[in-house]
Parts: sequence; C-alpha cells; structure tokens
Amino acid sequence: MTIQTLTEASEAYIALGANLGDREATLKEAINLLDEHPRITVLRCSNMYETDPVGYADQPDFVNMAIALQTTLAPEALLDVMLQTEQVLGRERIIRWGPRTVDLDLLWVEGHQLSTAHLILPHPRMFERAFVLVPLADIVPTGEASGLYRRVHDVLEQMDDKGGVRFWKACNWVSASVRSGS
Repeated sequence: MTIQTLTEASEAYIALGANLGDREATLKEAINLLDEHPRITVLRCSNMYETDPVGYADQPDFVNMAIALQTTLAPEALLDVMLQTEQVLGRERIIRWGPRTVDLDLLWVEGHQLSTAHLILPHPRMFERAFVLVPLADIVPTGEASGLYRRVHDVLEQMDDKGGVRFWKACNWVSASVRSGS
C-alpha cells in the first residue's frame, strides 16, 4: 500500500462510536492507535456521549465522541488508516448501521472537498446527526477560519431533536508522548 502524504499538515475531524464490548476502552484504544501513527497527532478529544441507535434500533446504546487531529496524510490515506484501525479493534460489517465494536468516520479535512467512490468530504450526513455534531461542537475552536465552528453551532441551535444524545463522561485520554514524558 502506498501512503499518500500532503506537503503540509492539515487539521481533520473524526467521529468515533462504539456499542459492543467495553465501549470506552475501545474508543480510547482507537485514539491511541491513530495517535501512534507517525503522520497523525491527536490534538483534542471531545466528551463522550451515550446515544440512542439510529437506523437499526434493535441494538445497545452507543458511546460517541469526536477527535481533532493533525496529519500530513492525504484524506484517502487517512481513511485507509482509520479502516485498518477498525479492523484491528474487531469491527465487522454485518448489518448496515448495526452493532459494532468501533466506527470511525472521517468528517472533515482542512481545505479538502472530495467526492469519490470511497470518500466524500465533508461527510455527507454530518450536519444531520446530533450524535456527531454535539461532540464536534466540543472540539472545533471558535476562531477557526473555515466556518466549520459557526456551521456546527448554527445547525445544533436549529435542531429540534438532539437524537437521544446524553453526556456520559469527560474524555481523559492522554497521548502516548505525554504519558511517556517525551
């Protein structure tokens, strides 16, 4: 596999969700695996929210969150790393929107709009889903230049139903470099 890279680092946002097994531990391990990649640095982590399932309702509640990261990977290469991370953590794609150990969705990459067979950026349904927007609102900085902050907050203000999104706990994830004192 060829890893595509960018000449400069871009900020990206990923939504994470899990509803099988130890949801919190799996989400933290997904963040660790992404942060350990040499071309990815996790910058910020949202709170964790317990959410009602959407689409296929006969399944356990999810824990959802979002992370901001900096990467020199091209969006398609970042997506490949995310899919590999899901596989390492036991993701099986059996039922669309069904139960899963982990789900990683690439929401937005600074300066990129794409529409390919494998990736659409920004994520085509991110502004329809409270379980994505509520955690995203935790981590998109007020002063960012793209307008993402304003759009996320405007859509959330207009959203009548927050879709069963409930604060669950704060994220206390710490990067490996901080844990090791590097």
